[in-house]
Amino acid sequence: MLPGLTAQADRLAPLSRLLTWALALLLSAVLVLGLGGCGGSGQPPQKVLLSALALQIDLTQRSIADALTLDASGPPQVSRVRVESQESLPIGGGKGIHLTGRFDWRLAGDPIRVDSAFDLYLQRGERGQSWRLARPSGSEDGTTQDWLTYPLPLKGEQT
Repeated sequence: MLPGLTAQADRLAPLSRLLTWALALLLSAVLVLGLGGCGGSGQPPQKVLLSALALQIDLTQRSIADALTLDASGPPQVSRVRVESQESLPIGGGKGIHLTGRFDWRLAGDPIRVDSAFDLYLQRGERGQSWRLARPSGSEDGTTQDWLTYPLPLKGEQT
């Protein structure tokens, strides 16, 4: 290389490293902000998920207990919800969300904790402040899905 070009390249090397570092920092920031925007926009709070799963188990438990003429043992304990997928869909003329994932739970008085998959439908309240558990109930006309919905406690209410 020519002596004049080598000196100029040596002077540009720190600037090149600085630009590379700044570009990497900028791309990292864009990636973090972009991924943060995808994760759970419109997803119900953890407390709502716990309440909805507990209600779903309780309704199933009551249905089985009624069919076998037994007493239901009480509300289940639900913990550690891990959402794996979510999609928006209409539920009974309102906005809904379909969530799938895994959670831990146990029946009242039972020491064994179970890790189970879940398939959960929630309907958002008209003002976006409340949620309802939604359960598919078939269809009268054979072309649309009918839903049974159950209110979940509002913020601050006991489950």
